[in-house]
Amino acid sequence: MSASTGLPRPPGFPEKVRVVEVGTRDGFQAEAVWIPTETKIEVLNSLIDAGVPQFEATAFVSARAVPQLRDAAEVMAGVNRATSAKLTALVPNPKGAEAAAEAKVDAMVVFVSASESHNLKNLNRPRAETLAGFEEVCRIAKAADIPVEGAIATSFGCPFEGNVAIEEVVKIARIYRDLGLKRIALGDTTGMATPPLVTALCREVHEAVPDLEVALHFHNTRGIGLVNVYAGLAEGITSFESSIGGLGGCPFAPGATGNICTEDLVYLLHECGIETGIDLEKLCAVAQRVEEIVGRPLPGQVMKAGPRLRTSSMDAVATACG
Repeated sequence: MSASTGLPRPPGFPEKVRVVEVGTRDGFQAEAVWIPTETKIEVLNSLIDAGVPQFEATAFVSARAVPQLRDAAEVMAGVNRATSAKLTALVPNPKGAEAAAEAKVDAMVVFVSASESHNLKNLNRPRAETLAGFEEVCRIAKAADIPVEGAIATSFGCPFEGNVAIEEVVKIARIYRDLGLKRIALGDTTGMATPPLVTALCREVHEAVPDLEVALHFHNTRGIGLVNVYAGLAEGITSFESSIGGLGGCPFAPGATGNICTEDLVYLLHECGIETGIDLEKLCAVAQRVEEIVGRPLPGQVMKAGPRLRTSSMDAVATACG
């Protein structure tokens, strides 16, 4: 579903993009006040109704480390599974994989940081140890007939180390491929990506592992999240991860702010003539509901202004005097 602008799609841009909603995981995990399980389920079901095709719905992680997601199993049990929406969950280790398998997720997502420092903060173990643990996760997933997808945090830069060498990201991508994964997401955990970095990294990863589907996961920390999306589209990327209302921010990275906003992303895609299958008006309504849930204004723009061609009655605006 997309709005027609009457203008041609930018050269090289894909006809259709798959939007992956991560707000109920990456967004809700950063909320200090407990969000009731039934509210999380409500948000997920509303997003499914709006046509969102894929979710990173929750995470099977330590309740001590991320207390907001301690109800992962209950959320998966309560959400509407009688649709084509794909519901995945983040799993950090074999224990999480066992729980995710029991919950019958549609895919497990494993994750590691491209930088050693962030991995130590985020997962409290070296990268090599994290990656070695994925073999057991993949074994558990295979036994349950559940696919595994991969994510690489700090792909575009680390808050502790600065620049991250593209070779480090490529090395992890190759390990994921060798484990049998078919999809990876390159994460811009602290909003350090820029269009030239996006172009360079997408090209290098595609050249190294052409058989892997690459998704991009941007944060809007420095205000150019959607500019980076545009750079990714120019490289033919057809999957982007985003968060309803712009919720989110890694709790283990200083200065991290929210993900790119789902409704703003969908607006951009539709205005570029790219299909998403998502109803933008319904999506904005969910974003407004999420704003009520968290009890503060969210950074999303389209939820406030509406689509470009939404019109108002002239009577709704005062006429200038004088």
